[in-house]
Amino acid sequence: MPSQPDLLPLAGRIEIFRQRLVAIAEQMGETLARTAYSANIKERRDHSAALFGSRGDLLAQAAHIPVHLGSMPDCVSAVLAALRLGPGDEALLNDPYAGGTHLPDITLVSPVCVGGRVVGYAANRAHHSDVGGIVPGSMGVTTHIDQEGVRLPPTLWFAAGREDRSERDRLLAAVRTPNERLGDLQAQRAANAVGQRGLAALIERTGARAFDELASALRDYAERLMRRAIESIPRGIYESEDFLDGDGVSPRPIRIAVRLTVEDDRIVADFEGTDAQASGCINCPLAVTRSAVAYVFACLAGPRLPHNAGMFAPLVVRAPRGSVVNAVFPAAVAAGNTETSQRIVDVAFAALSRAVPRRFAAGSSGTMMSVSLGADDPHGGGALTFYETVAGGSGASAAGPGASAVHTHMTNTLNTPIEALESSFPVRVRRYEVRQGSGGAGRHRGGDGVIREIEALVPLHASVLADRASHGGRGAAGGQDGSPLRVTHVRGDGSETELPSKAHADLSPGDRLRIETPGGGGYGPPPRKKKAGRVKDPPRRD
Repeated sequence: MPSQPDLLPLAGRIEIFRQRLVAIAEQMGETLARTAYSANIKERRDHSAALFGSRGDLLAQAAHIPVHLGSMPDCVSAVLAALRLGPGDEALLNDPYAGGTHLPDITLVSPVCVGGRVVGYAANRAHHSDVGGIVPGSMGVTTHIDQEGVRLPPTLWFAAGREDRSERDRLLAAVRTPNERLGDLQAQRAANAVGQRGLAALIERTGARAFDELASALRDYAERLMRRAIESIPRGIYESEDFLDGDGVSPRPIRIAVRLTVEDDRIVADFEGTDAQASGCINCPLAVTRSAVAYVFACLAGPRLPHNAGMFAPLVVRAPRGSVVNAVFPAAVAAGNTETSQRIVDVAFAALSRAVPRRFAAGSSGTMMSVSLGADDPHGGGALTFYETVAGGSGASAAGPGASAVHTHMTNTLNTPIEALESSFPVRVRRYEVRQGSGGAGRHRGGDGVIREIEALVPLHASVLADRASHGGRGAAGGQDGSPLRVTHVRGDGSETELPSKAHADLSPGDRLRIETPGGGGYGPPPRKKKAGRVKDPPRRD
């Protein structure tokens, strides 16, 4: 007798199949968050999980970090090109020039086996709060990739179930917090084990042939939805440009330009005219650029779109080799993943808004606002490192105002709760509040950023990688820009020094780092203020 799903129409079977895959990926993410050691993964959930088919094709993703998820297919492809994975194998990777994004993002790829045969892969990526390099947290102003930490090309960590400790020890010897790193890596293994069991059980339940048929149908469905979304855009060529504040070495603005060519049912995103890769760390590998473009069109396609290999088929990305959006070795890339990815989204949305203006919001804060802290453990336990991104304001739209104090676009993390930060690191949070009035004015106002002020209790080294110091999120349809970023070093004597958007600072006990994140842009012209008229005297009573 056929199973119940076989009695359903094909569309129903596909949707049930999709939700089962997504549920497995979500369970992977929950496992990773619950078992991780670092606050960055446990509290902020700076991680992502996905499932892949036997040929490395993306099957499903959890709703995690867009910059991770859109680039993970390139990472898995790089692993499969370099290594032949079998039962009991597990591979690590973080090299941006071999499928990675930036060095703190370590990806673990594990094959899923049924009957001794590889039928798919479970993969997850987590941002580790230190992977070595010249600054604590591995997210500072740098000029060479090797200044940013240890690089791992596709590397076999476990072979047939046996650990290769030499590779693990090479990584741990390079970092400042080896115990925390090992704990987070073990959490990644636990997450992939959940994915392996879940995907194997689903294949055994449906049967290999039916599984392949449903996976193919789901990919086709995603491709059709993406092509349908593209068909809703008027044919033509739409261009836009925007700038990063600088690269951390020079204040010269860095140009990001895009030309979107809307053809029958595909998009060509051409970044010709974008500046050459910079001396500083705002360069990004092509995988990050592809990820940002895919995110933009996933937003256009809407929430029904399955995030799998099919959604990428109608998207063609062209980026000059050696440019800031297609960097080559030895370019530094720490902020390319965080800041340049955001600017790529901004320029792509701005170009599309020329075609369908009411479908797109004003610009959001435009930065992930990365903060890294390093200190010696006051209890004598060695070094401590901490990393977080700080929320900003989202752009308003024709539908209403923007949201305040949220992570936007290529980041999708939570905040670090004050309790978690103060219990794990020698700091005190003096202020954490909405930055009132920082959203751009308009018929609908942009969302406000936040103010986060952190006091050092011991000598600290702080690194900031952010952007939008000249203006906040761009206004749309006559709306005004949001307030720009401000980062201030407040000394114990009360004196203040405003820092650039990409900077280092040494904090003495009692010093504070105050971060004021950008607001989102307003939408539509602001309402006119009524002129105050002369108040008439009340009528006389004789």
